[in-house]
Parts: sequence; C-alpha cells; structure tokens
Amino acid sequence: MENKNSEESFDNSPLIGLIHNISKNQIKYLKSRISELDLDFEIRYVMLIYDNPNCSQDDIVNICGESKANVAKALKKLENKGYIQREINLDNRRKYMLKTTDKSNEIVPKIRQISCDWEKEVGISENDAEFIERVKKIAINGMKLVEEL
Repeated sequence: MENKNSEESFDNSPLIGLIHNISKNQIKYLKSRISELDLDFEIRYVMLIYDNPNCSQDDIVNICGESKANVAKALKKLENKGYIQREINLDNRRKYMLKTTDKSNEIVPKIRQISCDWEKEVGISENDAEFIERVKKIAINGMKLVEEL
C-alpha cells in the first residue's frame, strides 16, 4: 500500500483502532531493538511488574484487559526465562506476588530509553502531557467499566 493510501485509511478509523495501531507499532519497534532478549508483547508485563512489585496475576489481568489464560502463559514464559519470580502471598496462599529479577532490573532502563526514543520519533512530546493524562483516565474508566460486567 502506498504511504498516501495508508494515511487515508486512518481517516475514518475509530480512536480505539488508532490506539491499537500505536500500541502494536511500539511493540514491533521495541522488539526490533531488543531482539537479543527474546521478548515480545510480554515486555509490558515485565514493565508493569517492575513498576508494581508484589502485584498479582489477577492485577495484571485487570490492568491489561487480557484473559487469565493469556496472562498465565506469558508469565510462565517470563518466569522460565528468568525475568520474573513468584512468591507466595502470606496473606492469601492461593495467590502469588510477582517481582522482577535482577535480569529484568538491568534491562528496564534500556527499554524505557527505547520507549522514549520511539515516542520522540513518532511525535509524542512533553506538550502532550494533558492528552496523555486524558487517555490514561479513559483507560482507567474502561477498566472500571469492564470490572462491573
């Protein structure tokens, strides 16, 4: 598809379609820059666990809007590769608390820098803080709406 036609195909796209496209392209970009780590979309789980130590699998399901089965499979893959570890939650022995390992802790700053580079390349700037905050509120509202179903 020509570049002009590609751009025109976005003219009638719903906002969610555009956000999905942005997300997919960022993951592709990240993956190309960290190919030696053999990580794919599950890199977002590493980042989430890094930012929220002791979160649970259920927390990730709720935040990311993914199925329990998909999250469980991705977390098992990350655990087998040494990126995360599970610890029994002493308050609820049926749940595990998730933590990043030293291996993840070393790569997270690199991934954050790659993400910042990508944002600059695609035109996201400090001037977009208000828009980003609005999108975050929409994401939170969407998560709450689904929790009520």
